[in-house]
Amino acid sequence: MTQSTQTHRFREFTAGTRDTVPMLVGAAPFGVIFGTLVASGPLHLWHGQLMSLVVFAGSAQFIALGLIAGHAGFAVVWATTLIVNLRHMLYSATLAPHVAHLPMRWRWTLGGLLTDEVFAVAWAHYRLHPPGTVGPYYFLGSGLSMYINWQIWTLAGLLFGAAFPGLQSLGLDFAMVATFIAIVVPQLVAIRYVAAAATSGALAFFWQGWPYKLGLLGAVFAGVVVGVLLSRRSALGQQTTEVSQ
Repeated sequence: MTQSTQTHRFREFTAGTRDTVPMLVGAAPFGVIFGTLVASGPLHLWHGQLMSLVVFAGSAQFIALGLIAGHAGFAVVWATTLIVNLRHMLYSATLAPHVAHLPMRWRWTLGGLLTDEVFAVAWAHYRLHPPGTVGPYYFLGSGLSMYINWQIWTLAGLLFGAAFPGLQSLGLDFAMVATFIAIVVPQLVAIRYVAAAATSGALAFFWQGWPYKLGLLGAVFAGVVVGVLLSRRSALGQQTTEVSQ
C-alpha cells in the first residue's frame, strides 16, 4: 500500500468524521436521556450500555425500554422495534449502488453503523460521485464517530443521570428534533421530495395513535408511493420532451 493511498484513506475517514460533528452534537442529549431512563427503570445499568453497543438505534432503544418497563412480551418488543427500523431498508436501497463494489466484510460493517444521521451524511457525499467510485472510508468515519459518540453519552447518562432525575423533562430531546430537521431540509431539492416529505410528516402526525408505531410505517410507505409516482411522472415528461425535440 502506497503512502498516497494511506493518506487518501485517512483524509476520507477524517472528512466523514468532520461532516458528522453537527449530528454528534444533536445526538448527545438523546444518549444522556436514554442512559438516565435506564438508570431509573427496571434494567441494570449494564443492560442499557449493552443495548447501545449491540442495537445502536436510538428510537428503537427508547421504544424497547418503554415496552420493557410496561412488562410487554419479547415478541411485542421485537416486532415493534423491527417495524420502527424498517426505514433502514430504504436507506440501504439508496446507498446500495455506491457500496455494491465493496467486499462483504465492508458491507456488513457499514450496514451495522448505519443510522439516520450517518445516512444523511453519507448520501450527501455519495450522490456527488458516480456509483462504485468511492471507497468505504468516508462512510466508516461517519458511522464510527456516531457509534463512539452514542456509547459515551449513554454511559454519561447511566453514571450521572440519577443525579438529575428531571433531566428528561427539560426538553433536551429537542436537539434530536432539530438534527432531523437538518437532515431532511437539505434533501428537499425537488417538488417530488417536498411532496413525499409533506405526505409522510402529515400522516405520521395523524396516525401517531396507531399501536406498535404502525402509523409511522404507514406514513413512510405513503411518502414513498407519492415520491415514486411523481418521479415516474417527471421521467415520463422528460422522455416526451426529448421525443418531441
